[in-house]
Amino acid sequence: MKNKAKIIKIILIILIVLIILIIPGLNNDLKVVNYTIDSDKIDAPVRIALITDLHSCAYGDHESELIDAVDGQHPDIVLLGGDIFDEKSNNENTSDFLHGISELYPTYYVTGNHEFWGGVDKYEAYMDVVEECGIIRLQGDVIPLHINGNYISLAGVDDFDCYLVDSDLILENQFVDAYLSLDADSYNIILAHRPDYFDTYEAQDYDLALCGHVHGGQWRIPGLINGIYAPDQGLFPKYAGGVYEEDTTTMIVSRGLARETTWVPRIYNPPELVIVDLVPSQS
Repeated sequence: MKNKAKIIKIILIILIVLIILIIPGLNNDLKVVNYTIDSDKIDAPVRIALITDLHSCAYGDHESELIDAVDGQHPDIVLLGGDIFDEKSNNENTSDFLHGISELYPTYYVTGNHEFWGGVDKYEAYMDVVEECGIIRLQGDVIPLHINGNYISLAGVDDFDCYLVDSDLILENQFVDAYLSLDADSYNIILAHRPDYFDTYEAQDYDLALCGHVHGGQWRIPGLINGIYAPDQGLFPKYAGGVYEEDTTTMIVSRGLARETTWVPRIYNPPELVIVDLVPSQS
């Protein structure tokens, strides 16, 4: 009996310790994460706001919390990296956000997998909202941007699952179309939902790839495990969130904004608004 009581006591202590450790990790307050990238192709600072994986989650009345957070950073452009809509939601929050942010900043958009998972009718309704807001959608396109005296080529591709609503939409073709339209002398950015294609971004000589999709691996142990599980990558994903570099290409993966619309809670993985500052190289 004494041994049994001792075991129970140990189990209770372990459970209490786990609860104490986990509770702070359940904080889902919006976090602003800043990255700075220097390049000899940049002559004056450029600020980018990257928003991914909103999944129509609520951020204040008419998305005022998220809109104000973006506005408080004074970006030059806003990039939307997919899964802004969610096929299981009525998407009023997404509509509010898109209308609000597009009135403030030049906004560019690529799809994620959830824009396609709801079928053709929902997909077309989502794209109607994007068009209504005057947001520029990228589908293998390259948009030349002149920002603060810099020449930037912004490319974007649909998510891999685009073929689910239109057999003519093929991701590989969009990669080729975008690559053939790049300007080698400009700073080349690709906006794409999935980080899994980092080898492609690097092989096509993009200076910067901006992605989402993986929700930060959902659970993290800061300083030890960057992410537990991510779609397509499985356990302990290679690209869970943060900065990755290969030769001359940098990839930034946002941990996204999804919270109440996902069935698995985020642990030590708060939703994030990513701010990327491009600055002149000091070398």
